[in-house]
Amino acid sequence: MKYKVGVIAGDGIGPEVVAEAKKVLNRIGEVFGHEFCYEEILMGGCSIDATGVPLTEEAIAAAKVSDAVLMGSIGGDAKTSPWYQLPPELRPEAGLLKLRKSLKLFANLRPAYLYKELKSACPLREDIANAGFDMMIMRELTGGLYFGERKTEELDGVMTAVDTLVYNENEIYRIAKRGFDIAMKRKKKVTSVDKANVLDSSRLWRKVVEKVAKDYPEVACEHMLVDNCAMQLVRNPAQFDVILTENMFGDILSDEASMITGSIGMLPSASLNDTKFGLYEPSGGSAPDIAGKGIANPIATILSAAMMLRYSFDLDKEAEVVEAAVKKVLTDGYRTEDIAPQIVCSNNGIEIVGTAKMGDLVCENIR
Repeated sequence: MKYKVGVIAGDGIGPEVVAEAKKVLNRIGEVFGHEFCYEEILMGGCSIDATGVPLTEEAIAAAKVSDAVLMGSIGGDAKTSPWYQLPPELRPEAGLLKLRKSLKLFANLRPAYLYKELKSACPLREDIANAGFDMMIMRELTGGLYFGERKTEELDGVMTAVDTLVYNENEIYRIAKRGFDIAMKRKKKVTSVDKANVLDSSRLWRKVVEKVAKDYPEVACEHMLVDNCAMQLVRNPAQFDVILTENMFGDILSDEASMITGSIGMLPSASLNDTKFGLYEPSGGSAPDIAGKGIANPIATILSAAMMLRYSFDLDKEAEVVEAAVKKVLTDGYRTEDIAPQIVCSNNGIEIVGTAKMGDLVCENIR
């Protein structure tokens, strides 16, 4: 089969980790008889440098005619980068929000799984790490505070900022249904996270989720306030299967979940619409402080490519082979710096490798 993949290399370490994911996809193509054709698309800081805006209409059009998009992280150092001297609507992240809206990417999937090989990198108590965890965070991606009306103005001599949080029942229904569908293929449990004791939007969220839950009698459904969920993620992460939540809560909780896996460099993500199209990217940032040093962890981006194989191309076997290859490399003791133990010696069998070498090792285990 032949697949057209739009590639947004992004900023910082983005081009480095995307290169390794493409390397892995090409190896999958060799082994399984597929062809992946890539079209480079500019977005983020590199687009600002080239065109003056973080995302052009031409870039959106190129993404729309792709079968899927593979993306590295975007943005730079907010303190030093000239991109952040621009108005908010011209900064790198504005391009990402515009792309999500243009492609109608309403469902963000962020799996968080603790490899037993990385238990030593988990910051949680040893007994909690030993129990392990395997969860999927389902984040609504095109509504809420990030897309509501906003303004900053002077009122009665005082500068005042307003951000508007808006959800309608249709937006909640479609992400809830996707969450329950995924739970049916996992451990059949959904934890819906909201702030229903305070927010009207959360009370509507809970009402719609309860309605959807009636169509999935096999799935256990519970509600949890977001502050409690943040606590439970570090107290007992093994209790979770699918966490279903709105945009801002999902943004925060998924980053928390990523760090208890040992490193945000381990966390892939998929953003889906109502079709097979998806945008696949690592959950971490562009890490400009290590860009160009060849030490970034490409595993999250490689695993994002595996999610692309599964969700956009229905290549489940190929996705499983990539995931197994990553696990084998970790089992063999190879680590990038972010997931290496503090003390590395011949006795613990750990070898620290760079970005490109990690990609090569994954490819070697794809057979």
